[in-house]
Amino acid sequence: MTSNLSARRWHLLLRAGASVVLALGVVTACGSNDDSGDDSSTTAATVKSYDKSVAGVVEASEAFLATLDDTEKTSVQLAFTQANVIAWSNLPCGATCRPGIALSALDDDQVAAAKSVLVTALGTGAGTGYDRVSEIFLADDYLGSVQASSGTDTSADPGGGMSGAPDGGMSGGPGGAMPSGGSMSGGSSGGGLGGYSSGNYYMAFLGTPSTTDAWQLHFGGHHLAVNLTYKAGAVEGASPFFVGVEPTSWSDAIGATHQPLQDMKAAMLAMTTSLSTAEQTKAKLSQSFSDVLVGPGEDGQFPAKKLGLAASALTAAQKKLVLAAIKPWVANADDATATSLMSTYESEIDKTYIGWSGTTGLTKHADYVRIDGPSVWVEFVCQNGVVLQDQIHYHTVYRDHTRDYGGEFTFS
Repeated sequence: MTSNLSARRWHLLLRAGASVVLALGVVTACGSNDDSGDDSSTTAATVKSYDKSVAGVVEASEAFLATLDDTEKTSVQLAFTQANVIAWSNLPCGATCRPGIALSALDDDQVAAAKSVLVTALGTGAGTGYDRVSEIFLADDYLGSVQASSGTDTSADPGGGMSGAPDGGMSGGPGGAMPSGGSMSGGSSGGGLGGYSSGNYYMAFLGTPSTTDAWQLHFGGHHLAVNLTYKAGAVEGASPFFVGVEPTSWSDAIGATHQPLQDMKAAMLAMTTSLSTAEQTKAKLSQSFSDVLVGPGEDGQFPAKKLGLAASALTAAQKKLVLAAIKPWVANADDATATSLMSTYESEIDKTYIGWSGTTGLTKHADYVRIDGPSVWVEFVCQNGVVLQDQIHYHTVYRDHTRDYGGEFTFS
């Protein structure tokens, strides 16, 4: 785990970067208009927003690579292979379960360059894209401070990070496939898993950033996995996208409240509470779920049969609520890609199913909601807390039946 001094350094840097984005004060690729003459510039000022296009993402990626030495580049620039693309996890397991270079291994300018890639590649909606990612960073710093003050080591999710299977069973899971040579250590105690810190998030480019060839922006850490796949100058896939959070809500040192996934929860609740008693009965799933079903290491393992309530039986207003429930996950991608994907999901709405398990309040362990369409797949589940064991926390995942990893790989 990083030292307290190091953790504070990353916390201050990510807050500065987030403030730049939220205040719309991001430096553009063509330079700053600052005429103050003040040389006391901060690292945050170097976080740039390049053109919101694939070319812009490539430019930002190349700028990040230019800050690295040859050894660092070997950690970041990897082959676009199935083994590498599926190597992601929701666990705080560092480099044992994901490729790339940790933010904690970079200097301030390099971190700012890495964040410039994310700012450029992700969506711009309030609470989405880099905004949401930065909140997940803050949540992990919060967990790190709680863990440090309590002197405990609980840096693994329940059950040693195994993914919840139907009927409450456990299936091989969120540890996912390890990069070549990697292995998990520490088991359910979390020993050796790397701890909680905003510095323990990793960036990799699988393939060479390009406006012609296939490649992937691969970024993640505890409770976060961003997988954006590009080909021929277009975004071919914005999934899998895993995002979770513990705690679900907290206040920072200045009294500001943080609830990174509240919009996702609210959208799911709006959808399920719109159902009549009869509709809720039909939508209820017979299985129970202690985690997302199609999480890390479960690529292609969608249920063979769609279960729950068909959206074709819903009113037009209810169908809009289903689409609204999908949108927060899709909005992680750049705005143009998100709009295109939402158009596809809207066209498939009558073949889309919704289901729930546990209770509909999303307040207790194993409360679960999912949306399953011809293309879209979204899951939201509540789990008992790991560090804050008197609370629940959230796991969610967005996948696409045909577009995960840009549809470049086949899973049985």
